[in-house]
Amino acid sequence: MKARLMDTGLHAERQFRVKYVDKQFLDSHFHFHDACEIVLIEEGYGKRIVGDHVEEFEEGDLVLMGPNLPHIWRNDNEFFLEHNKLRVKATVIYFAPAMVLSLITGTDAGEQVAQLFTRAARGLRFGHRTNALLAGKFRDIVNAEGLKKVSLFLETVDLLSHANDFTYLASETYKNAMTSRDAGRFNDVYQHLITNFHRDIPLDEIAAVARMSPTAFCRYFRTRTQKSFVQFLQEIRIAHACKLLRHENLSIMEVCLESGYNNLVNFNKCFKNITTQSPSEYRKALQKAMVPGMVPA
Repeated sequence: MKARLMDTGLHAERQFRVKYVDKQFLDSHFHFHDACEIVLIEEGYGKRIVGDHVEEFEEGDLVLMGPNLPHIWRNDNEFFLEHNKLRVKATVIYFAPAMVLSLITGTDAGEQVAQLFTRAARGLRFGHRTNALLAGKFRDIVNAEGLKKVSLFLETVDLLSHANDFTYLASETYKNAMTSRDAGRFNDVYQHLITNFHRDIPLDEIAAVARMSPTAFCRYFRTRTQKSFVQFLQEIRIAHACKLLRHENLSIMEVCLESGYNNLVNFNKCFKNITTQSPSEYRKALQKAMVPGMVPA
């Protein structure tokens, strides 16, 4: 596979593009591009890597990513099984930030939107309140034409610029050190990790996927991601465990085993290192947040 900078379909005469996704599974490769990207997941779930950040995505996720921020969204393995009835549906908007800023320079909105784009360099995931405000606009913008489409798009950016229920994705110190060639190699590595994280993945195995020696791979992986391979694999596993802990019918031991650990002590230690809570504390916090009458953040 020849890796390259992704073409988002933006051209000089077309400074934003709206794409509606309705398919069995997401199949885009790990990539980056020179456009901002807004993604609303309407149906489906899986794992998302943005910069150096790993987490699960699910229905209702709303994310804004700045230009040249590497990312991949991959559905969980069951989406790839033959004859399954699962679907992924999403609205994706690509746009050139300079285009938006050129339209509002000198207005009250200019500084607010510029700050939004600065924050988006790390990737932003918005909460339920902003999602509720924008869900209808996303449905409308897919079908709108002409000036109405432009108006809805600008309203979307304006609402995002005023939202305060967001979480940063990539770490504050993350810098994209990848070339398009690196993205092709990391696509193979990340696809393999996301598919096989539930079992032991020896260093020799993942190094072979990258077509490198184990020593060279470890050095290469850390240089490009600012993390060790082992740390990154643990983050994929713990992200999956966080999702499973929402299911009260699964015991902590069952979550441990399904997340790629065969030792409860090691699982508890890794979980607390990454989330600052034990699995049982995390589950209790989830249950408290779901108390009727409480509004999710």
